[in-house]
Amino acid sequence: MLTSICGINWGDEGKGRMVDLLSRQFDVVCRYQGGNNAGHTVINERGKFILNLLPSGILRENVVNVLGPGMVIDIRHLNEEANRLREQGIRITPENLKISDRAVITMPYHVLMDCLEEERLADKKFGSTRRGIAPVYADKYMKKAFRIGELLNPELLYSRVKEIVEWKNLTVEKGYGHAPVSAEEIVEYFKKYGEPLKDYVCDTGLYLNEANKAGKNIMFEAQLGALRDIDFGIYPYTSSSSTIAAYAPIGAGVPNLKLTNSIGIMKAYSSCVGEGPFTAEYFGEAAETLRAAGGEYGAATGRPRRVGPFDVVASRYGIRCQGADEIALTKLDVLSGYEEIEICTAYELDGKLVREFPFPDVLDRCKPVFEKVKGWHCDISHCKKPEDLPKEALDYVKRIEELCECKITYVSVGAEREAYVKMN
Repeated sequence: MLTSICGINWGDEGKGRMVDLLSRQFDVVCRYQGGNNAGHTVINERGKFILNLLPSGILRENVVNVLGPGMVIDIRHLNEEANRLREQGIRITPENLKISDRAVITMPYHVLMDCLEEERLADKKFGSTRRGIAPVYADKYMKKAFRIGELLNPELLYSRVKEIVEWKNLTVEKGYGHAPVSAEEIVEYFKKYGEPLKDYVCDTGLYLNEANKAGKNIMFEAQLGALRDIDFGIYPYTSSSSTIAAYAPIGAGVPNLKLTNSIGIMKAYSSCVGEGPFTAEYFGEAAETLRAAGGEYGAATGRPRRVGPFDVVASRYGIRCQGADEIALTKLDVLSGYEEIEICTAYELDGKLVREFPFPDVLDRCKPVFEKVKGWHCDISHCKKPEDLPKEALDYVKRIEELCECKITYVSVGAEREAYVKMN
């Protein structure tokens, strides 16, 4: 079984929480795109964990975790993240973590360039996480990047540094007017943070193919959501990689394999980190109340997330982009206590009703059209079966399912691993 766990909306849907829950059914969990520019927060019986690069399967003893070739990996961050988890009692060895030799390394100068560009853009900034993601993907496609596999051949790796640094300083020093990048410092960086990773580096495509032949169950874990995809998202306010489930086998290193199932993750309301159009956004007291109830702050950056009611237009589009066969709806418990709950069922664009997600350029002119449903006033965190939920909560889930035209299989009613309802 090859299953993709993917975000339906703007990211931060609770994928890490669902991967942690569902990973007990899988032998391998693989991240296939992105870098440390987003985070997964997982709470289970072992504690609270924030993951940026490592797959959420790392928290299960019997799961092998893979960082695929579609990723961009900040090796300093990876070392620090792994060491932090080890201090929390998590085992991380070459037996349960495998890093693709074809993945690209996010360098310190990529982070620097990300920050310099956001500062240059000022009030026109993209809302970057300033983790170097756009610059490193740009270098990848300009064929001027370093790859993880090069750590295994340091002599050849170091011989490339001078040439790359000279090229990079054309932008850093002569473009932005910043102090130049030092070739010597880059070599030392590779020695300090590359050496500890050597035993983890391998051909992950070969490993995954062999695992598939052996009948292993493989999960592909995405970062961010469909609306942050470089091609299908709210460009240019997107990530720089493909967050789409169809890309999972490619980004994992197994383009010859086909997905068995795509599970889309979406919240019971909307949230968004960063800049860009967000049609159903709440402001003022309504936003503060929902943000506080949901603890809506970025796991990677700590930034307050923008929030709003569930957006059917954006979600139906995300479901289509992700080819979702089923949905896990997270954070239903956050809505407990509302007298009425709003659902954005359509947009109004220049006086016309819009039910299909439009081209991003017109989203700023769209206004949300709301439907109101009855809320509930009780704690639902103890619910284990659909019949345990209050009628109004169950009706809300069914209405979302009806509007989105995709079956909701799981509903999370709390942050803990087992705080969920399996729908009939």
